[in-house]
Amino acid sequence: MKYIIAFSLFIFSHTYFSQDKTEIYVIGNIHQSVPNYNPPILLEILEKIKPDIILHEVDSKGMEEYEKATEFKENEITASTQYFKKYPKTLRASFDFEGRNQYRKDKGMVPTDNLAVQLIDSLYKTKSLDAADTKIYESFINTTEELKKVAELAPKNFNNAENDKICEKRQNEQYHELTKITDKRPEFAKRFVTKPNGEKISYREGFKLMSGFWDLRNQTMAANIYKVAAQNPGKKIVVLTGFLHRYYIIKQLKKINDLKYVIKEFYDL
Repeated sequence: MKYIIAFSLFIFSHTYFSQDKTEIYVIGNIHQSVPNYNPPILLEILEKIKPDIILHEVDSKGMEEYEKATEFKENEITASTQYFKKYPKTLRASFDFEGRNQYRKDKGMVPTDNLAVQLIDSLYKTKSLDAADTKIYESFINTTEELKKVAELAPKNFNNAENDKICEKRQNEQYHELTKITDKRPEFAKRFVTKPNGEKISYREGFKLMSGFWDLRNQTMAANIYKVAAQNPGKKIVVLTGFLHRYYIIKQLKKINDLKYVIKEFYDL
């Protein structure tokens, strides 16, 4: 009898405190509407979760533009606005790195990041890369193609641990493996862009800065989500982000979790 009572108390306590914890749903998105993922599909997911708070992958300026706009293009803000109209008490906020776009331009990461990858691609197509660099770039291409196929499926397919691993592999290849090419090849040190302040920056340096910013940005986003969770105990929070960010955000949230929130998947409800 004592065992039964003790076990019952444990179950009650565990259930009570689990329900009291903040729930975080990190939903990886395709930003533009496609047949397999569009505002009605995302709205259905939101209706299923019934979040108290929706966080968008923009900074505060981007959030202001969202709230002022009368027409929307991206899946996240379209579905979020439709949900907000039905549930006006829902809180919506930004969680991205503040001033991210201007920061990247000022530092010279943009447009050197894309230009560097385009140059790698050009060297690859003209068979100018050595065997080691070719292997790195082909792996990056193949992983990207694998994710493109997943992105054509239902949202559960790009919102799970298995696909998160593929995303992590792909992003590690882009922001860490490709730098082995840009650091070695002289072409990347001899081509430049001009920053807003008039200074020149090489493709090599700009791409390396962008590689570091990938980590900084995702860690900052996770920290911002944590702050919202800490300030809103017991609430349901939906985080809307590009699905390539999902693995990093979840991993970071688990790392800094002080047992005040639980991370859930929308399809497990």
